[in-house]
Amino acid sequence: MKNINVVNGPSNASAIVLGCMRMPALSVEQAEKMIHTAVDLGINFFDHATCYGVNGEAEKRFGDAFKKSGIKREDVIIQSKCGICPERNEFDWTKENILTSVDQILSRLQMDYLDALLLHRPDLIFEPEQVAEAFDILHKTGKVRHFGVSNVPTMQLQLLKKFVKQPLVFNQLQFSIEQSQLIDQTLYVNNLTTERSIDRDNGTLDYCRLHDITIQAWSPLQHGFFKGCFVDSPDFPELNKVLAELGEKYGVSKTAIAIAWILRHPAKMQAIAGTMNPEHLKEICDATKVELTHNEWYKLYLSSGKTLP
Repeated sequence: MKNINVVNGPSNASAIVLGCMRMPALSVEQAEKMIHTAVDLGINFFDHATCYGVNGEAEKRFGDAFKKSGIKREDVIIQSKCGICPERNEFDWTKENILTSVDQILSRLQMDYLDALLLHRPDLIFEPEQVAEAFDILHKTGKVRHFGVSNVPTMQLQLLKKFVKQPLVFNQLQFSIEQSQLIDQTLYVNNLTTERSIDRDNGTLDYCRLHDITIQAWSPLQHGFFKGCFVDSPDFPELNKVLAELGEKYGVSKTAIAIAWILRHPAKMQAIAGTMNPEHLKEICDATKVELTHNEWYKLYLSSGKTLP
């Protein structure tokens, strides 16, 4: 497993993160096996959110399974997210909601602290002063060690940083070979002939690199907004051809090559694996054995339907 030292954050964090959104589909025994599988593969980072499963069911399942696993708490990095409130049909970054959410997260996980807490999707009317107050309380009480965001663009990051004392060390964003909007606009700057020239996020990726914010790529094998996996999809014949060629060269699956493409980016991202299938997780972890060349990275990028100007 490839590991990274997150600037201002957890050290020796696995490049592959196990996302636990689908864990409610497993029994406690199956979840325990999945946690052990991940750890055996070198994964020490687990990602949660308050909205994963009804009433935090994903965190509950993980908490019950982890307690049975015998794995030491200090040997893993546990992250959760708050702010999405489907029961109220709103996004909520108020001080009260952040503090209440963390207490509920810790109760469900049966743990005393989180290694990282991310604000999940922007609250359109958030008050940065309230966020700062909540973070101060969580940090001083030892309930949260590190902080970050999820799906948050440049200027909102900048606004948060003005008020929050603690470093923002993560930004969780959608990124894959097919969903490459984080980098497309740079290539097509000043080109009015394609929608890819539109700056949709004000340079979020470069902002994160400049400010030592580690990007966590979610849905790294998906196309569109949860439209499905592009690996083996008939809608992406050229991409799958190149994935297969490189997979044969490196002795890994097409899935591993697709993840290796993300890890090859010099931003030193983490990739979130949302699978609850042990064999699929192993394929994903094989990505850390591959170091794509500069040319291979571009070959994959172009095979997904992009063009060079």
